[in-house]
Order: sequence, then structure tokens, then C-alpha cells
Amino acid sequence: MSEPSTATQRTVAIDRAVLDRPRPTASPAAAAADVVRRARGGGRARVAIWLFHLALPMAGLWLLLAVPQADLHLEHHPSHFWLVFLTAALSVGLGVQVDRSARRHADARLTLVALGFLAAALFLGLHAVATPGVLLDSSNGGFALATPVGLALGGAFAAAATLDLDGPRGAQVLRIAPGLRWALFALTALWGAVSIAGLPPLADPTVAERSSPLLIALTAIAVPLYVLAAVRTLLMHRRRRSAVLLALLTADALLAETAVAVALGVNWQLTWWLWHVLMVMAFGYVAYSAYIGYRKEGTSTGLFDAAGTEQTVAAIRREYGSALETLVGAVERKAAGEISDAEMAVFAAGVAGTFRLTEAQVAMLGRAADALRAEREQIGRLGVLVAVGHESRVLVGERRLLARSVRRAVGFGADAVRVGLLSDGRLDFPPELATDERWMPDPAAVAHLERSADGRTETVELPDGVLACPLTVKERSAGVLLARRAGGFDERDRSLFASLATQLSMGLENARLYHQLDGLFRQYMSPDVATALIADPSQAALGGAVVEVTSVFADLRGFTTFSEQATPQRIVEMLNRYFAVATSAVLAEGGTVVQFVGDAMMALFNAPARQADHAERAARAALAIQRRIADVRGPGEPLFRVGVNTGPALVGNIGSDELRNFNAMGDAVNVAARLETTAEPGQVLIGDSTCRLLPAGAVTEPLGELIVKGRREPVVAHLLRALP
Repeated sequence: MSEPSTATQRTVAIDRAVLDRPRPTASPAAAAADVVRRARGGGRARVAIWLFHLALPMAGLWLLLAVPQADLHLEHHPSHFWLVFLTAALSVGLGVQVDRSARRHADARLTLVALGFLAAALFLGLHAVATPGVLLDSSNGGFALATPVGLALGGAFAAAATLDLDGPRGAQVLRIAPGLRWALFALTALWGAVSIAGLPPLADPTVAERSSPLLIALTAIAVPLYVLAAVRTLLMHRRRRSAVLLALLTADALLAETAVAVALGVNWQLTWWLWHVLMVMAFGYVAYSAYIGYRKEGTSTGLFDAAGTEQTVAAIRREYGSALETLVGAVERKAAGEISDAEMAVFAAGVAGTFRLTEAQVAMLGRAADALRAEREQIGRLGVLVAVGHESRVLVGERRLLARSVRRAVGFGADAVRVGLLSDGRLDFPPELATDERWMPDPAAVAHLERSADGRTETVELPDGVLACPLTVKERSAGVLLARRAGGFDERDRSLFASLATQLSMGLENARLYHQLDGLFRQYMSPDVATALIADPSQAALGGAVVEVTSVFADLRGFTTFSEQATPQRIVEMLNRYFAVATSAVLAEGGTVVQFVGDAMMALFNAPARQADHAERAARAALAIQRRIADVRGPGEPLFRVGVNTGPALVGNIGSDELRNFNAMGDAVNVAARLETTAEPGQVLIGDSTCRLLPAGAVTEPLGELIVKGRREPVVAHLLRALP
């Protein structure tokens, strides 16, 4: 946990006499109740289900081996490459995240876990290279054997990570960890070099075939290591319950099954694909567990801390305890009027939602919350109104807008909130427009609201503590906002809900208007421009402002020749197909397609929406255009050539009072157009100003100064090949 700043420590100085006061501990009754709750949680049933799912892959492998005709042949090389490559990438991401925790706490166990992920990732990458017809022309024993080698290395690190690594042993692991990491890189490079060079025995594809001696030997090494790691991780999990430990335990079990499937599977058969799927499940389960932790905590920091050594966990708990004691002391001083709300908020925000709290601390926080609730409740409700009003200006569908607002309305203190929409004189209550789907208003009350819908303009109270507020669109009834609270609502609450209903009515009217306008003209212009105009119609005025933009021009080299030979129907079909791909590439990077002229397209980045990385976005979109066009290009059809340049331009609406167009004008835009005419088919030429804004790792080829049509001064250009 990060410590408070020095200024905060000075401001919120906690009296040690307060902190040293004895704290009440949890009672035996509370402890017994906790045991009962755990027993009722269905722990044994969950374990049984977990073991059942782990056993399913092995059962499937046995069935396929017992019934050979069921072991279907499925050979698709690109699928294999991407499956293994993405699994390796996932393992790299996990290794990086675990390594961050290891470095932060100087933890030997996490260091070994990170090395295990790294070993698996490196050799999985080598196995991906082995896919015939993707990067290599034929199969190679060294690359094919990389997976069991990576599994064996990963198993060794996984098993070593479960040993007692506190004290000198852990310190020794940390000292040799850099050497182990470089040794892994060196071994991977050597393995790949020997495989590519075709040196024996790795050049022989049969060394990695089913039940080969080397494959059986590696399996005999990997399986016991993973089983050992799984058993010891289970013992750790029983001592300190942790979702991360359970994820690592599951991954170890799945990787042990993977090693078995590798040895017994037949290439390109279902048994062979099974171990690929098991690897994805193993690493994916750990990644999913980390994602759940991230969603719960709101940060990636500390996701794997619970898998650290006992020494690390104890240190974290001491840190937690110290922070909790500080929080309790601060809350007590707040109750005594010795510190302000702002000072108290520093502690509450940083500790209350993060640490485990004792019974005394929970009670203390409850008293503090009660003291602050009265003065902040009204502010919070007004904030809800402001937020709902802001959301009503966003271009979303009416159901989505109402669903968001209904969730916010809980802040008004109602037990349940529902929205009903009027259609053909009947009220429909969609489940997504409710905070509690189980609650439905009394049918008689609903019938009464339907009968009085046209004339109802004021909030009314119904039986059972239900408040009904009308929703109107263009002075006609559109639905009703219902809120329920035990004990009913006072006058202030009725006013607040009436205001909320007014805001919802405005949002509903806007959403329906936006939907109508969307159908009328959104397809005739860029979505960004249409959205900007709907949100602020004043932007449609003639004129503009000087903005730094990145312009992208693309046209088809050889289009005229192609048009002479093709039918009009084929020309239109090709242009629609090409422009669909190009438009998708631009919009995917947040760009704005300004216009289509014949076989040419112009797009802008950083206008009308501002983008700090507009040059990179434009370059990435240009490369995507060329890459995707190659996938949809038909026989004899021309290719795009693309020019990209960055610089100031006058951006705005150009034309007349009767007809106008959103566009950009300036020398920087003209240079982009000239670069496009200079480029060869399939190329992306970028100006020097764009090249300087690209991130490190961009692959470019300087072309020097080019003389382009229409300019007296030469243009410094670069050929863009790739981006990181």
C-alpha cells in the first residue's frame, strides 16, 4: 500500500494515546456464525464441481484414444499459429504482471512463478513458428518439441515456487533470478537456431511425434513437477484462501493434463488439438482470475500478492494493520471534532474499501458514516440529478439512457425504482429498467395509471409507499417513473423524484429526436461529424478554426484503365467493397472520413474530435487500409496508394448557405494529397512532420526530398512499413 504524503501525515497526526487503546476483538459467537456461513457456502459442492471439470479433458482424451474413429482430422495451419501465438502472448502478459509484484516485494516465489510463465511463453512462441506453411515451409522437430520443453521448464519453476522460500533460500533465488532470466532467453535462442539450422536431432520431425522417447521423457518430467506444484499450492490455499492461489492450482493441474495430451495426441487430430485448448484454459483461467481481481479492486497493483511467500504476506498484513489502526484513530478524532471532513476523507477513501476491517473498525466507520450522511445525502441526490441531466445530452438509445438513470436513482434513497413506457395505451415495464426485477407495482395501480395517462401531469402517491411521476414527450404522456420506499416519501423526496422525472422526460425526448435524425442523415457523413452537429448545431455554421490535423488521402492507381475494361456494375461493387474496408479502418482509429471523390478518399484525424496521438492513429489506419484491401482485392483490380501528412489546417464548414461540407484546407493537407499521388500502389508515404510524431519502433524508410506536383519546395517523405 502506498503511504500518505508527508503533508497528509502532518495534517492528520494521530494521537498515540488513542491508537494504543485496547480494541475489542470478535466474540466467539461471531466466529461461530462465520463458520456456519462458510459451511452453508457449499464448499464441498464447489470442490466436487471443480474436480469434475478438471477430469473432463482427460476423460475426453481417453474416449478419443479408445475410439480412434472419433479422433477426427482437423488441419488448419493459420488457426494453429494464432492459437499458440496468442496463448504465448497471454503468458507473457501474466509473467510481466507477476514480475511487477515480485519486484515490488522482493519476493522469491513470485519471481519463480513469473519465470515459469516466461519459459512457457518463449517455447510456445517457438512452437507457433513451427506451424507449416505460415512461417516455415515444412514441419521441424525442434520447433514441434518446443512445447513439451517449455512445459517441463515451466513445471520446474512452478514446483520450485512452492518450496519454502523465506529467509536465505529466497534471498539466493532473488540473486540468481536475473541469470535465470537471461539463461531462458539464451536457451530459447539456441533452441531456435539449432532447429532452423537443421542440426540433429532437432531437425528430425519424428522426435516430436506421438509417444517418441524424447517426448515421453519430457512428459515424465513435466507431469510430476506440475502435480507437485498443484499439491503444494493446494496446501497453501488451505492456509490462506486466495483466488490467485486457486487459479495457479487450476493452471498447474491443466498443464499437467496438457503434458499428457502432448505425449498421446496424434498430429492434427482432435487429441492433438486438445492439448492446445488445455494450454489456453490454463493461462486463460489465471488471466481471468486477475481480471476479476482488477474489477473488484480497481487497480492491477497487488493482484498476485497473495501468492507470495509467508514473509511477504506477513509484511503486507502488518502494513494493513497499521493502516487500519491509523484509520480508527482518525475516525475517533473526527467524532470528537478534532479533524475536518476533508482530512477524514483522505483515510476513508484510501483504506475503507481496500483492507479487511475488524468488528470494532467496521462499527467505527459506521458511526462516522452516520455522522456525515445527513449533510452529504442532499448533495449526493442533487449530484444524481446533474449526472442524469448530463447523460440526457449523450447520443444513446432511450432504453440505455433510462437504464443508466434508473441505476443512479437508487441514490435518492428508494428501495426500488422502475420505469414504465407507454405504448398503445398500455404501460410496459422492461426488466432492464428496474433496480429490482422482482418488484412489480400493483396491477390495479398500473391500470389506474393507464386510464389517466393522457391527463396525468403531477406526481401522485399510490398504496404501499409507491410514488408515481409521469414522463412526458412533447407534452404527451410517454411513461411513468415508479419509486418504492417502506414508510413512504416526504415532501422533499417527492420534489426530488419529480425533478428526476423531468430530467428523464427531457432525455427521452432527446433520445427519440436523435434516433429520427440519425436515420435521416448520419449515413451521408462521418459519424463523428454527425454526432458533433446533433450535440451542438451551431457547429454547422460556415467557417472554422486553425487546428493541427493529420490528413490521409487514398486513391486507386490504375482505376481509369480498370474502368475501361469493367462493367459499371463491377466498378460500383468494387468501390463499395474497397471504401467499406477503408472507412472501417479509419473509424476504428477514431478518424473522420471527410469525403469520397471518384476513386479517392480523404480522412482527418484530430478533427472534429481532439486526439493527442492523431499522427499515430492516422498512420495505423493507413497501414490497415493497405493490409485489408489485399484481403478483399479481386483479380485485376487496382490497389490503393496512400499519403499521410501532419500540420496546421483550417478545419470547418465550407460551402454556401444552401449546401456545405465539413473539410480541411491548408498546405499540410495539400502535401498529404501530393504524397498520395507520388506513392506506388500498396505503399503508404508519410511526411516528415508525421514521421517525427510516430512512436519509437515505427519502421520507416527515408526517401529524402521529393519534388511533387504543384509545389516549388521539395517535400521530405518517408515510406511507412510498420508500427509497433
